[in-house]
Amino acid sequence: MAALAVVAAVGLLTDDRVLVGAPIWLKPFKFAVSFAAYGLTLAWMLGRRGPTRTGRWAAHAVVAAGITEMAIIVGQTIRGRASHFNVATPLDRALFQVMGVTIAVLWTGTLVIAVLLFRARLGDPAATWAIRLGMLLGLAGLLLGALMLLPTPAQQAAGALRTAIGAHSVGVPDGGPAMPVTGWNTTGGDLRIPHFFGMHALQALPLLLHGIDALGARFPRLRAERVRLRLVLVAAGSAAALLTLLTWQALRGQALTRPDAATLTALACLTLLTAAATARALRHPGGTLAPHLPPEVPRRSPA
Repeated sequence: MAALAVVAAVGLLTDDRVLVGAPIWLKPFKFAVSFAAYGLTLAWMLGRRGPTRTGRWAAHAVVAAGITEMAIIVGQTIRGRASHFNVATPLDRALFQVMGVTIAVLWTGTLVIAVLLFRARLGDPAATWAIRLGMLLGLAGLLLGALMLLPTPAQQAAGALRTAIGAHSVGVPDGGPAMPVTGWNTTGGDLRIPHFFGMHALQALPLLLHGIDALGARFPRLRAERVRLRLVLVAAGSAAALLTLLTWQALRGQALTRPDAATLTALACLTLLTAAATARALRHPGGTLAPHLPPEVPRRSPA
């Protein structure tokens, strides 16, 4: 996937074709980068648990599904055809249906990995729950992608004559004014936003804990295991609430860059609650609590 991202980047520079309002190689580039991050994260998480036959089979299923998905996306890009939602010809429809199967396989493989991670201790409690809750948010983000498969009102009206089923945007057609790089719609709702946010919470929570541990060298309170765990739980709860808010905003046909009063009020409440919960989490726990030590550093005995 990393190599494919380079190929797609070259395509962005050398191929001036545009598809649905975006450079034609932008989708392969974004998917390749996303799959590379996804694969590395799952490999790291499985490595913390230790090898098992079930884990290997689940990982192989995720890899096979990702390769199949990208093969179709790149193949359709070369043909100058849309890969997602395209049912204009029998071939386009068949390829889109295969992509639906591959995503179901990928989600199921990820679910199996999540179950394995919930049944194992992955370090200290903060690390264990950062990984587990990141997996749950990632699964939710993947599942939200199914909302894009619902026919739009215009597609429903077209009936058997429709050439597409589903869309990224809500309330406006795909291919309108968009944010740079991400391509997210700036005039209507975009279901790719909660899909992206949920999927990449998979990386965000472990990275947050890594940042907490790095700051622990300067702030001793952050080395307390209970404080670290509280901060992870606050971050996970806030991420789940923000994922809900982003989904609600997109389903109302509202662009990320144009929030209304209801969205801003909900965001302000979430920000205040997160700040209050973070302040409470940082309070030093009562009683004696040993600071966190990395797994590879054994604790000294009293003797």
